[in-house]
Amino acid sequence: MGQAAKVLRLFKTLHRTRQQVFKNDARALEAARIKINEEFKCNKSETSPKKIEELIKIGSDVELILRTSVIQGIHTDHNTLKLVPRKDLLIENVPYCDAPTQKQ
Repeated sequence: MGQAAKVLRLFKTLHRTRQQVFKNDARALEAARIKINEEFKCNKSETSPKKIEELIKIGSDVELILRTSVIQGIHTDHNTLKLVPRKDLLIENVPYCDAPTQKQ
C-alpha cells in the first residue's frame, strides 16, 4: 500500500475514532476535528518517506490512545461527574476472593 493511501486511511480512522469517543459532545467533537485537520494540513507538504512513516506511527498511536484510554464524563452537580464508558472499554472483572488458596 502506498504512503498516500496509508495517510488517507489514518485520517479517516482518526475521524471515525473521534466520532465514537466524543459522541454527544459537540464541543469536543469540533475541537478534535479541528486538531486532526490542522495536523494533517501542517504536514501536507512533507516529502521524506521516513518522516511520513514517523508521522503515520504517531497518528496511529494517538488513535489507539483515544480508543482505549478516553472516557466521557458529564457534570451532574457542582462537584459530581457521571462517567459514561463505551461498551468496548468495559472488560470482565476478575472476582475478588477473601481467602485465597495457597499453592502447594
